[in-house]
Amino acid sequence: MPRQARIELRALHLPTSIGTYGPDDVVPDAHILDLDLTISPDLVQVASDDMAHVFDYDPLIAAIAAIARSRKFETQEYLMTLIAQACSAYREITAAEICLTKSPVLAGTGSLGVRLTLGAEDLAALRCAAT
Repeated sequence: MPRQARIELRALHLPTSIGTYGPDDVVPDAHILDLDLTISPDLVQVASDDMAHVFDYDPLIAAIAAIARSRKFETQEYLMTLIAQACSAYREITAAEICLTKSPVLAGTGSLGVRLTLGAEDLAALRCAAT
């Protein structure tokens, strides 16, 4: 098996509002992000304990939080699109899997998630579109 490296962010509660709801609708009280990022193993298996040798994911997490707070969204899908664009800004990321889940969805129970998987070509296309 070839060396692989992934950064796995789990259960990040996003500070966001998504959707328009009527008086009898179930309004989600949580929007939770799971994010898997594929990066070079050389950014994980490093020769020294120095941030210069690793992928610094903190700016990406801050950007995602800023996107989530930036406006009220109608759809999870559009928020995910903006998160995908934020991921594409980092050339170190060669693939990404984004899952955004909301809960509850019915009578105070359940969760509903939307998942998007992007490969290297998808991220390259987003990078080209951004320039």
